[in-house]
Amino acid sequence: MRSRFEADRQLTARMVVTMFLLGLVYVAFVAALIALLKSVVLVVVIAAGLLGAQYWYSDRIALYAMRGRLVTAEEQPKLHGVIDRLCATADMPKPRVAISNMDMPNAFATGSNADHAVVCVTTGLVRRLETEELEGVLAHELSHVAHRDVAVITIASFLGVIAGLIVRFAFYSQLFGGRSRDQNTVALLAIVMTVSALVYAVSFLLIRALSRYRELAADRAGAMLTGKPAVLASALTKVSSDVARIPTQDLRTAQAFNAFFFTPALGPGTAVANLFSTHPSLERRVEALAEISARLGEPGGEAS
Repeated sequence: MRSRFEADRQLTARMVVTMFLLGLVYVAFVAALIALLKSVVLVVVIAAGLLGAQYWYSDRIALYAMRGRLVTAEEQPKLHGVIDRLCATADMPKPRVAISNMDMPNAFATGSNADHAVVCVTTGLVRRLETEELEGVLAHELSHVAHRDVAVITIASFLGVIAGLIVRFAFYSQLFGGRSRDQNTVALLAIVMTVSALVYAVSFLLIRALSRYRELAADRAGAMLTGKPAVLASALTKVSSDVARIPTQDLRTAQAFNAFFFTPALGPGTAVANLFSTHPSLERRVEALAEISARLGEPGGEAS
C-alpha cells in the first residue's frame, strides 16, 4: 500500500531488526519448549495456532477488550468525515472506523494489514478535542496503518504474551501441585519458568524500543500530512493531561494496550513506569513537534 505519508527508512529498519531479533528469540523459545516438554507436534501446533489467531483476529480482540464497535458514517458523520478527508489527502485506502465507549481520551489503530485495519477513538477523546485537534490525532493513527508498524507491533507482542502466560502457568502449577510431583518435574517447571521469563524480558525491551520510535515517527508523519504540528501538540498535551486525571483502576484495564494508544494510559507519579514506557515523554514529543513547526514556519510553533 502506497500513500503520501512520507516513507521513514529509520522506522522500516527498526521494524526489520526488531522482527529479526524477535524471530531468533521465538525460534530459540520454541526449541527450548520442545526439548523440555518432549512434544514437537504439541508445541508447534499451539504456537502456530496462537500466532495465527493473533495475526488474523487482533483487530477483533483489541476492539472487544476496549469495548469498541464499528460505526457507520450515519452513526458518526464527524468522525468519518475527518477520516475521509485525511485518507483522500494521504491517497490511502480508508480503514474501518470504530468508537469505544470509554471516558479515557485516547485512540488506537490495529489490524494485521490494510484490509483488516481499524482506527478507533474513545468517546472521551471526541468530546474533549476540537475538530482540528481530532484531525491531528487521526492523522497520527493513519500513519501507523500506512507505515505498517501496526502489524509489526501486533506480531511482536505475541511472543511476550505467550511467554508471560507460560510463566504464570508454571508458577501456579508449582504453587498448587508441587508436593505431588517428583524433583525432576519441579526442576523442569523451574527451567520452563526461567526460559519464559528471559524471553519475556527480551521481547519487552525490544518492543518498547521500537514503540517509542514509531510514536515519534507517527507524530512527524501526521503533522506533515495536516501541516499543523502545533495543533497536534495541543491535542497531545490536552489528552495526556486528561488521561492523568482518570482513576487508576480505570487506567489499569487499558494498560495492556499501551503500545497501540496515541498516549499511554499512565497516571501521575509513575517514574519507573515511564522508564519502560511504550511512548516517549510528553516533553520529547512536544519538542519534536515544535521543531517541525519551526521548519514549516507555522504560526504558534512554540506549542504548549
